[in-house]
Amino acid sequence: MRRHIVVGSRDSALALWQTRWVMEKLQQQHPDIHFELVTMKTKGDKMLDVALAKIGDKGLFTKELELAMQRKEIDFAVHSLKDMPTALPEGLTIGAVCKRDNPGDALISKDGRKLAELPQGARIGTSSLRRCAQLLHYRPDFRLESLRGNLNTRMKKFVAEDLDAIVLAAAGVMRMGWQDMIAEIIPFNICLPAVGQGAIAVECRSDDQEVVSLLQGIEHMETRAATDAERSLLRHLEGGCQIPIGALAEVINQKLSLTAIVANLDGSRLLRAQGEAPVAQARELGIEVAEKLLALGGRQILDQVRSGE
Repeated sequence: MRRHIVVGSRDSALALWQTRWVMEKLQQQHPDIHFELVTMKTKGDKMLDVALAKIGDKGLFTKELELAMQRKEIDFAVHSLKDMPTALPEGLTIGAVCKRDNPGDALISKDGRKLAELPQGARIGTSSLRRCAQLLHYRPDFRLESLRGNLNTRMKKFVAEDLDAIVLAAAGVMRMGWQDMIAEIIPFNICLPAVGQGAIAVECRSDDQEVVSLLQGIEHMETRAATDAERSLLRHLEGGCQIPIGALAEVINQKLSLTAIVANLDGSRLLRAQGEAPVAQARELGIEVAEKLLALGGRQILDQVRSGE
């Protein structure tokens, strides 16, 4: 095993927290290896004045790190799994999926009000079409305002723009140590999370057997199975951050249960489907639930959203 490993990360506070967490776990298991951290900005970090859905989402927060891996400038990269496209560049693989933290969406609001307690016409900041659609389905009176940037930037905008609330991934809020600011974790029957939300993934070169083997020490099999099902569903629906799709899979009594939604942009149509399968059939389960959504009318919704109707 080589003694020096170069690790790539985005340079935001949350990305660095996640990367250092992975490095610490690996350092504990391999005290004789020196892990070097290299940071870089991705396209998604630089284009903060454009809505995510308008930029396109193929590797928006991963591509620069992936190119560095392919050039062998870094040995692996740490990502939020929800930022990773379902199809990876040739020669790269997800070497580890770490144990998932809370997959839900956190509401941070004035006076700690819960979603149901927000005033009529409340202004809520979020950059996610998935969150917008589900929140509008729940309460069409909400006024949703685009909110881009890293977590620190979004928190500043929440105050500066005098919003009633913002919605952020709960895991990120907790990793930053801001759990006391959470008014509530939005119930899953109101807002299903993004595919892979709450899980940290480590990407590496498929043929780098030393690193692939190294990363097995931080792999969490249940999280891998759950997120494989979610990513399989997303791939089958050909969805991304331009389409309102939510999904959550959980291992319950050694069975994998997957719930997913697809919605139109204003939330006036929202379809929900569920399925169960043995853990070993995660990808098949994702396809099965995706097909259920399509059969319910999901194909029409997806076509309308893609065509901009």
